This record gives sequence, C-alpha cells and structure tokens, in this order.
Amino acid sequence: MATGHTDPQRRDRILTATLDLIADEGVTGVSHRKIATRADVPLGSMTYHFTGIDDLLRQAFTRFADHIVAVFEQHLGPAAGPEQAREAVTDLIHTLSEGPRRDLVLAQELYTLAARHPEYRLLSQEWMHRSRHLLERHFDPDTARQLDALIEGLTLHRALDPAPHTRDLTREAVTRVSTP
Repeated sequence: MATGHTDPQRRDRILTATLDLIADEGVTGVSHRKIATRADVPLGSMTYHFTGIDDLLRQAFTRFADHIVAVFEQHLGPAAGPEQAREAVTDLIHTLSEGPRRDLVLAQELYTLAARHPEYRLLSQEWMHRSRHLLERHFDPDTARQLDALIEGLTLHRALDPAPHTRDLTREAVTRVSTP
C-alpha cells in the first residue's frame, strides 16, 4: 500500500478501482470500503479525494465517458470525406462491440443511473453531445444524432448476440442512415 500524503496516483487508482468494481458487481455493489481495498489505499482517502459516493461515481463515469469519446476520436478523426466517415463508423461499432466487456457493462450501468437520476442524465447528455460533435465533422446534425443512436444500438446488439451480425450488415445500416 502506498503511504504518506504524497501519492499522486492515489486519486487515479481510486477512480480505476471504482470502475472495475462497477464492472464486476454493478453500481449497487459499490462501497467506500470495497473501493479502498481494490485501490490499495486507506479508507480515509475516499473522503479526502471525493465528497461522497455520488461525487466518486460521477467522476468515475466522467472518466469512462472520456475514454469512449477518445475511441470515437480515434476512429472518426482521420476520416476524410463521407465514404471514409461511414467506414470509420462501421469500424467504431465493431471495435466497441468486440472490445472489453467492461466497457459495455459500464455504459449500461451509466444508462441505468441516467434513467433514474437527473445528475447522471446530465453526464450522459454531455457524453452524447461530445460524440455527436465528432460525428458532425462528417455528417449534418440530424444524421449525426441518428448515427449516434445506431452506434449505441448496434454495439449492444453485436455484443450480446451469440451470432453477431456481419460487418457488411453494419456497413449497410450506416450507409442507409447516412446517405442523403
């Protein structure tokens, strides 16, 4: 366990441990004690770095949203022109659906919180705004909104289906939504 007051990674370890715990046990399994144990920090560090469990959850989910937006940027950033953008969206859907199960679980946990609590709804709305902004580099705002929803839906369907649909079907769906 890291000791002393000069542990610059402590806050980051707590946020990572929080997301790992949520991925393993769901939001309902979260407690300061479990997170402190996972992060290998003293229990008192929890209240030093965060005002409470809601503050901790909001900051952890903000970190997760930043991660997903970075994945969007990685795929959409280099695209030049509509065809490359469509291919980038197709790649993004397959990357997200075939990626770590942890990311899928964390997204669903955030959506569930957002459905129940306005403060998390704001966090998810900001996440949607950021992903749509990246899509709007290549598509008009209405198409970007539709593609954002398509990305979410196809990612979830591909991840949960024992026989996920093919890349060709993904590309066809993206093309249908994004072609004027």
